[in-house]
Amino acid sequence: MPTLALVRHGQSLWNHENRFTGFVDVPLTEQGRDEARLAAKALQGLKFDVAYTSALTRAQETLSIILDALGQRIPVIRDAALNERHYGDLQGLNKADAAKEFGEQQVKLWRRSYDVPPPNGESLAMTAKRVLPFYERAIAGDLRLGKHVLVVAHGNSNRSLVMKLDGLTGEQVVGLELATGVPLVYDISPTGEVLSKRMPVP
Repeated sequence: MPTLALVRHGQSLWNHENRFTGFVDVPLTEQGRDEARLAAKALQGLKFDVAYTSALTRAQETLSIILDALGQRIPVIRDAALNERHYGDLQGLNKADAAKEFGEQQVKLWRRSYDVPPPNGESLAMTAKRVLPFYERAIAGDLRLGKHVLVVAHGNSNRSLVMKLDGLTGEQVVGLELATGVPLVYDISPTGEVLSKRMPVP
């Protein structure tokens, strides 16, 4: 029975500084590296056949730490389809400063609605439109072959995947929070249905 593990990257520098990150390539903090090592502890006992990650360093570094800690050398596929949501004009701004500049309610709408994008950026719906076809084309294909798959990506790209796997609506998924470095593990049937879901702890 194939297994799919989803991990949001460990804390990045801009997570720590409370800034909108999006497509900007920022490194992990030391706490983020520790979170990656804890994720590996939670995943002990699982053997993966292939890993997927985004084109961004913080996800790639988290994946590398996890695989090193697990002692696993497996093929790694990097694809920008799994990148974080593009925050457009908000990228680089401190979230509190953005609320002062654009208004608290407006920023809340951009952050927490499903289909309202920030200026020159992506909504969660737009993010899902690139994440989910990639899932169907690549990740689900590996699962159908019986492979155990590890995906290390971002808050919003992983939310898009959880929305599909858990059968959530756009309204339901906006309230979903995924903590950095905390794995979600799904057991998947040979035909792609979710059989069970768990959140292993270190």
